[in-house]
Amino acid sequence: KRFKEPKEERRPWRIWFYDTSKQAIGALFIHFANVFLSDLTEEDPCSLYLINFLLDATLGMLLIWLGVKAVSWTVQHKNYTYLVFGEYG
Repeated sequence: KRFKEPKEERRPWRIWFYDTSKQAIGALFIHFANVFLSDLTEEDPCSLYLINFLLDATLGMLLIWLGVKAVSWTVQHKNYTYLVFGEYG
């Protein structure tokens, strides 16, 4: 994916690694949480895994989006320069 970015806007390797590692760690956490939760019941584990995945992909993303907007608004109004999303210094 990094090589699909325009050359003049391409992120350095370190920043690209930070961005992708956050996504990978989050995906692994959700996967293992879904496997654990789907094993706690007598119902079909595959159906529960699918329900958990769909909830995470919809409501979870909405909550994350709202959280990022709230933090970004706070950072902008309080002038916290070290907490700007995507800025690694």
